[in-house]
Amino acid sequence: MCGIVGYVGSPDVKAGGHNALDVILEGLRRLEYRGYDSAGVAVIAHGTVDYRKKAGKLTNLLAELEADPLPKSQIGIGHTRWATHGGPSDVNAHPHVVDGGKLAMIHNGIIENFNEIKRELAAEGETFLSETDTEVAAVLLARTYNAQPADSKDLTVAMQDTSRRLEGAFTLLAVHADHPDRVVASRRNSPLVIGLGEGENFLGSDVSGFIDYTKKAVEMGQDQIVTITADDYQIVDFNGNPAEGKPFDIEWDAAAAEKDGYPSFMEKEIHDQPSAVEQTLLGRLDESGRLTLDEIKIDEAVLRSIDKIVVIACGTASYAGQVARYAIEHWCRIPTEVELAHEFRYRDPIVNEKTLVVAVSQSGETMDTLMAVRHAQEQGAKVVAICNTNGSTIPREADAVLYTHAGPEIAVASTKAFLAQITAAYLLGLYLAQLRGNMFKDEVATMLTELEAMPAKIQRVLDEIEGDVKDLGQAMKDASSVLFLGRHVGFPVAMEGALKLKEIAYIHAEGFAAGELKHGPIALIDEGQPVFVIVPSPNGRDSLHAKVVSNIQEIRARGAVTIVIAEEGDEAVKDFANHIFYVPEAPTLLQPLLATVPLQIFAAELSSAKGYDVDQPRNLAKSVTVE
Repeated sequence: MCGIVGYVGSPDVKAGGHNALDVILEGLRRLEYRGYDSAGVAVIAHGTVDYRKKAGKLTNLLAELEADPLPKSQIGIGHTRWATHGGPSDVNAHPHVVDGGKLAMIHNGIIENFNEIKRELAAEGETFLSETDTEVAAVLLARTYNAQPADSKDLTVAMQDTSRRLEGAFTLLAVHADHPDRVVASRRNSPLVIGLGEGENFLGSDVSGFIDYTKKAVEMGQDQIVTITADDYQIVDFNGNPAEGKPFDIEWDAAAAEKDGYPSFMEKEIHDQPSAVEQTLLGRLDESGRLTLDEIKIDEAVLRSIDKIVVIACGTASYAGQVARYAIEHWCRIPTEVELAHEFRYRDPIVNEKTLVVAVSQSGETMDTLMAVRHAQEQGAKVVAICNTNGSTIPREADAVLYTHAGPEIAVASTKAFLAQITAAYLLGLYLAQLRGNMFKDEVATMLTELEAMPAKIQRVLDEIEGDVKDLGQAMKDASSVLFLGRHVGFPVAMEGALKLKEIAYIHAEGFAAGELKHGPIALIDEGQPVFVIVPSPNGRDSLHAKVVSNIQEIRARGAVTIVIAEEGDEAVKDFANHIFYVPEAPTLLQPLLATVPLQIFAAELSSAKGYDVDQPRNLAKSVTVE
């Protein structure tokens, strides 16, 4: 979950090279969405390791650095933390500096056997200041390094030996005063990307950690160690065997990760959604007009033979998967299940070579989803990843990948990634339907035309109702509970609307299938209870629309304040809505791309009205890289 940055540049800072601290702090600013319980930096200057670290958000570290500056340097590491072992405190913050102040380490992940190693080291006389597993790894690395012959001590070799002892998920970055020209890093089940500059090189949890300085990056594989200097990088595996990384170019620039005048990243990313959907749709047709997905590398015969699809995801991505299920089953006539990734492999799922697993993850590093992918592949299933982050672990290990091209998403609460994931899932469903003969070419083309019209319709939602939705969010800032109802594809939209309020406004919110009302949840309806209702198109299945109108009447009769999301021209709901927001007409299966947007705007505004940090909600981080 944590954000990590490493930097080595020209030793002559005065000659035009960057000051390591400037690079690291800019990287941490961009990576703070990964964790903001504490932050710290370490640099090597004049042959010694110097560091500062502070509990709380990055601003606390900046104040500490202003009061007690660090010297200029060409090498350093930095960390912004989401606490796992040990609460947020100055002493538990990274970096951990050991070996008499010679070695500094930062860490993302969880070391599962840290307690066993800690007891072993304590029995040998080592003492520990913090409650973290990271300090244990740092002490182990220092002991391993110091056990080498005095005239040939090698930090990279020591990192290899240390990494083989560790179990769990970790990215470790270390610097040592004996080697003021290099950062050594180790990666297992945790994200790490190399950035390549001219006379300088970088490491980061993701490319945003160094996007201000280079657009050239290198993917690392599993169980690998990289050593960067100002002019070079070397990758080896945990046994010291040479390994190769995969170079790639970063497709977005630093400006894409700025607020661009909006009060929060979340609001900016809500407004990015027309572009995110449009970019995800681009370039998907071949010269003959047939849908083609270049990243799908699975043999077509295998895709024709599949008899079940399982979508695995967590949180918001799982709701995108729920929408995908309706579309894929309708278009492809393939039974489709949606599984929470953290439950999937523990219930002995029925998966085989005729199963297609679709793994959905914005970051491509979600640990629960990654473990589920590996389990599915062990059972013989093929895996397609839907992901927004080039070079991340899940698409790299999947058999095929469909990138969403939504650009960087900084706010912890996902918005544009959700719509982009749904869009990508529609593309996958249409591709499979075309391939398997469930839909004719003209039917696929018609649906693609409808999809291509969606960015403009999303923009209309933003242009026409944003102000009214914000007014409602301000008016309801004292609400203690909000319920959401939907049917068919409106059901996962309702759950996503509820999740947004939980994440950033910290109030009770639940999303229900509207048909479940009479089976229990209607007992929650009391006088004044706000309830959002996602109403299906009256031009679709008439019975479904009529049933939802009946649901609105049922809750109105019990005192609910009804807030209705309906299609333009739907007059039947007007008499039963306390508040109504119209969205443009769209095919039933595509409606989530429109109906979700007012719920995002409402959650962001209500959170802001309460005075909360919309982008960095308490206890959360953007990328969940631990199980």
